[in-house]
Amino acid sequence: MLIQADVGVEVASNLKEEFKKEKIGKEIKDEKEILNFLSEKVAQILTGHEKKIEELYKNSPTIIVVSGVNGVGKTTTIGKVGKFFKNQNKKIVFGAADTFRAAAIDQLELWAKKIGANFIKSEQGTDPASVAYKTVKFTEENKIDLAFIDTAGRLQNKKNLMDEYKKIFNVLKKINPDYPHETILVLDATTGQNALNQVEEFKKIAKLTGLIITKLDSSAKGGIILSICKKYSLPIIAVGMGEKETDLHSFDANTFSKALVQS
Repeated sequence: MLIQADVGVEVASNLKEEFKKEKIGKEIKDEKEILNFLSEKVAQILTGHEKKIEELYKNSPTIIVVSGVNGVGKTTTIGKVGKFFKNQNKKIVFGAADTFRAAAIDQLELWAKKIGANFIKSEQGTDPASVAYKTVKFTEENKIDLAFIDTAGRLQNKKNLMDEYKKIFNVLKKINPDYPHETILVLDATTGQNALNQVEEFKKIAKLTGLIITKLDSSAKGGIILSICKKYSLPIIAVGMGEKETDLHSFDANTFSKALVQS
C-alpha cells in the first residue's frame, strides 16, 4: 500500500519494522487500528517540515525565485501564491525569467492580469538574469512587497539552461547578498520517485528553502513527500489540488498523513 502511494522502499521498510516492533504479539482489533498507527508514524516524519504560505513574506521587499522542470505547474503555482498575497493587500510583481519558451511568458502575463499583479518581461531568448535584475530593481523602486521570479524548466541535460539558472542567483546576490529570500522548487506528485532526482539537481545550484507539491488531485498520493523530507529535511509549503486560484493549500502533516494511508 505504501509503495503504491510512492512512499519509497526505504521509508516503507522502516515503517514496516516499526509496526513489527510495536504491534507484533499484541492483539490488533481491526484494519482501522493499523491505518491509525501508520497515519501517526507518517505524521511524525512530516511534523516539523511544514511551512505555511504566509511565512514566505518576511519584509518588503521579499524576493522569491520559483524553480521546477517543465510541466509541473510552476507558472500556475506562482499565480496562485501571488493571489494569496494579493488577497492580503500586498503589492506583487511577476518577473518572466523563463525566456526559453514564449508560452511561459504569455502564461505568466495572463496570471498577472488575472490577479492584478505588476509584470516584467523581455523578448523570448533574452538573458533570464537580465529579467531577474529588472524585476528586482522595479520591486525596490516601486515599494513592491513580493517579487516572484519565474525560471525556465531546467532539465538536467540542458547545461546552458542550468548555467543561466546559476547566473540569476549571481546577479541577485550582487544587488543584495540577502537575495533571494526564498527559492522554491515546484514538484509534480505524479512523477513519484523521479522527484528526488529533481531535488538533487536543483540543490546543486540553489539553496532551496521549500517545496510546493502539485497535482495531488490526480491519481498520485504524494507519498514521495516522505522520502524527500527524510532525505533532505526541506519544508513543504503548500500542495496544489486543482487549477483554480484557490486550489492551493498550506501543507498540514496530520491531514496529509491521514489522506495518504486511508486513500
